[in-house]
Amino acid sequence: MGQSKLLDKLDKVLSPIGAKIGSQRHLNAISTGMMMTLPLIVVGSLFLIIANPPINPELVDPNNSNVFIQFLLSWKEFAVDNYSTITAPFDMTMGLLGLMSAFAIAYTLASNYKMNAAMSGLISTSLFFMICAPSNDGNIPMSFLGADGLFVAIIIGIASVEISRLVDKMNWKFNLPSSVPSAVSSFINTLIPLLLNIVVLYGLNVIIIANTGMSLPQSIMSILTPALSVADNIWGYLMLITFGNLLWLFGVNGTSIIFPIAFALGLSNTGLNSDLVAAGQDPNVLMNLQMFRIAILGGAGNTLGLAILMAKSKSTHLKSLGRLSIVPGICGINEPIIFGGPIVFNPILAIPFIITPIISVSLTYFAQKIGVITCGYIVDPSFTPFFAQAYLSSMDIRNVIFVCALVLISVVTYYPFFKVYEGNMIKKELEEANEEEDFSFDEIDFA
Repeated sequence: MGQSKLLDKLDKVLSPIGAKIGSQRHLNAISTGMMMTLPLIVVGSLFLIIANPPINPELVDPNNSNVFIQFLLSWKEFAVDNYSTITAPFDMTMGLLGLMSAFAIAYTLASNYKMNAAMSGLISTSLFFMICAPSNDGNIPMSFLGADGLFVAIIIGIASVEISRLVDKMNWKFNLPSSVPSAVSSFINTLIPLLLNIVVLYGLNVIIIANTGMSLPQSIMSILTPALSVADNIWGYLMLITFGNLLWLFGVNGTSIIFPIAFALGLSNTGLNSDLVAAGQDPNVLMNLQMFRIAILGGAGNTLGLAILMAKSKSTHLKSLGRLSIVPGICGINEPIIFGGPIVFNPILAIPFIITPIISVSLTYFAQKIGVITCGYIVDPSFTPFFAQAYLSSMDIRNVIFVCALVLISVVTYYPFFKVYEGNMIKKELEEANEEEDFSFDEIDFA
């Protein structure tokens, strides 16, 4: 009964907010546009897992290893020798997330406005390339073509369509004779919105470069990147990861922004713990790399628990997404959940997305402090299954049990908010199914 009342209260408070945000034209274009990239993200993420087998060759003796360890070592050797080849599908899918989103967001918004969606998508893509990946001696930089350029992609995708729409509203067109073929007149009248977009958006980028020496994406990243030296304590660290997760809610890769600080801090303190262990002492530096691994357990926002809930959902969309996302989530890759759920611009799932990592990191801090688990003193490989990371960082089975418990806690934390969101998704799916049925009947009557 108590749980039912809680769900009802959450539903009354959050559902209207979610519905209002979901129906907002531009936010809906962002959400729908990023959903279009989901299949590419999921498939590309699998190759990143293949390229990072769960073993650290420095921690095992190949002469005294079983067949499974020998297999992992051979896999690791092959992955290292052919890393760029194996990760090419990731680089050309997830590594182009910003570029693809620039097209998809503009395409979706233009469709909503009943404009030329394909041309709007191409204009947005062209501008994104100009601003985020200007050619230098024939080489195109990849830095902002992926998730780091997503925020710029959102800006360009929306702004380019609105500029083109302004041209339509102001009727800035060439009035050509009726004898001119429609394809030719359409081509000619596309030149004006394209030119105006270049003048406004690329011109803004040129002005920023002239005044700051940085491009628009570089300027945005420099503003967002927190120069925090206070992260070497639990409160500063919680502020850091919360800041990163807040950025994710707006489509910005918050993990990549806080990564230099969190990883450098964790790496340094893990080294201090290694020195203590080498000297025959217990590791006792709490803000080690293990803390960062916990902060992104299952990906930013600790969404592995959410993926488990989705996998058993009554919503067709959520169930399919959850089942696709569990394996990547085990390896800390959760872009399918963030952009496919979506969590971006989602006020219902935003709450547990923010608070779950705070709970997990706080529990890890105190568990290390009182000796329930061992402080991390080994630099474990990235994109390794979370339970393997927990063991490789400390060589303590208690850490594995602990992180599994954290996943269960994330399930509990996400559960009430997930149920509210699931209810909304089921209603939406039923409405869409009814609309399709009505459309089919209309076609029959018309025939």
